[in-house]
Amino acid sequence: MKKIILLALLIGITSCEDFEGWNIDAKHPSNVNGAFLFTSAQRVLARDLQSTNVNINIFKMFAQHWTETTYTDEANYDLVNRNIGGVFWSDLYRNVLADLNEAKNIINADESIFSNTKANQLAIIDLTAVFTWHILVDTYGDIPYTEALSGIDNLVPKYDDDAEIYMDLFSRIDLDISQLNGGGDSFGGADLFYNGSTSSWVRFANSLKLKMAVRISDFNSAMATTLATQAVSGGIIVTDADNFVFPFETTPPNTNPIWESLVQSGRKDFVVANTFVDLIVPLNDPRAKVFMDENLGDDTFLGGPYGENNSYINYTHVGELWHTEDVEGLLMSASEMHFLMAEAIERNLISGNAETHYKMGVSTSIIYFGGSQGDADTYLAQPSVDYTTINNWKEAIGVQKWLSLYGRGFEAWSSWRLLDYPNTMIRPPVSVLPVPRRYIYPNGENDVNQANYEAASSAMGGDELDSRVFWDIVGQGN
Repeated sequence: MKKIILLALLIGITSCEDFEGWNIDAKHPSNVNGAFLFTSAQRVLARDLQSTNVNINIFKMFAQHWTETTYTDEANYDLVNRNIGGVFWSDLYRNVLADLNEAKNIINADESIFSNTKANQLAIIDLTAVFTWHILVDTYGDIPYTEALSGIDNLVPKYDDDAEIYMDLFSRIDLDISQLNGGGDSFGGADLFYNGSTSSWVRFANSLKLKMAVRISDFNSAMATTLATQAVSGGIIVTDADNFVFPFETTPPNTNPIWESLVQSGRKDFVVANTFVDLIVPLNDPRAKVFMDENLGDDTFLGGPYGENNSYINYTHVGELWHTEDVEGLLMSASEMHFLMAEAIERNLISGNAETHYKMGVSTSIIYFGGSQGDADTYLAQPSVDYTTINNWKEAIGVQKWLSLYGRGFEAWSSWRLLDYPNTMIRPPVSVLPVPRRYIYPNGENDVNQANYEAASSAMGGDELDSRVFWDIVGQGN
């Protein structure tokens, strides 16, 4: 009887309660803070560009800095078996751009944020998105843009012309700079790149603008001139203190993904490629012992033949720096900007002394990797490195910039596509394919978005590895 009465009482009590909240998962909240989404998007972006996981990022092999050991499909440019283009594509769309878009919506609707702070936050979010969009364009060419990120409202977005996307991105950069010039608060520590510094984000914006301007110089020199001039006058990254870097940590899950592939995985999948070793060693480069391990003996380096089935123990390993859990994720640097300045001067986009910026690009890179100005001066004095003794400016800048971008496969590959140097790239022996000019689209696009996929493929000259993004113009080099 007592049990029946107690049960009746419990039913009576609970029937009067509001059940709202009983089924809420506290570990997976339905309402997410906009700053949290912004931080998460930064982390995914940095990891994707740093990664050497063959399921997502094989740009270090596109740049022919590294090559594989046991499995050689990726070094032979097979992107289909692992759907590499699809994984990279979906990660940037879903886990970077979609999160940034939602962060923007949440922050925009939050009436508790001061207007100036909100303007800064929205501009910083947009600049991060612009950076991501330019990566996607430079990787694939035509991509969904104006109709992208619509969710269930549009599951089959059209692909936009890559050149038109770039033009819109330039406009967005200008608008973001105008919003940031007021200074004030933004994200603070939630911004893992610049700790909320609006002045740093302005420098970043101008630096990105300069890089993209140089990219389009063969496509539209007049526009590139205007944009590059604006970018330099606005102030760009010129010291390592202003670099665009992600602060990886010593403990998972926030370690550098390169360390995860080289050390944590316990695998021995990569060695330095002969295409890199055979170029850097004769130059007596002071960075050689940082870029490469001396596992074969002091001052002894032997690159694995690119694209072949290499023995890990017989060839030079990747340098110890990339075996460190918290090596910072460098996404844009002062050295890179000096090389871009030199290139912009040679292309008559801006005024200045190209040799000076070339030397600054080399010196800044050497110092960043632990060398001294004296080391840089000695290196630059060699006829094989001296700007005035090399055949042409594209070769001088192209080779030294490619070396300085070691470990940053995407940028090294992109620089090669524009300058066509170094001209020592080889065809891997199994596929005998030339270095790709782009990633192919995701494997499933032809099934889920057929009409738009076919239109984009046709516009690109086919969904092929040797099709070119708009700024990679035939006749300007390879």
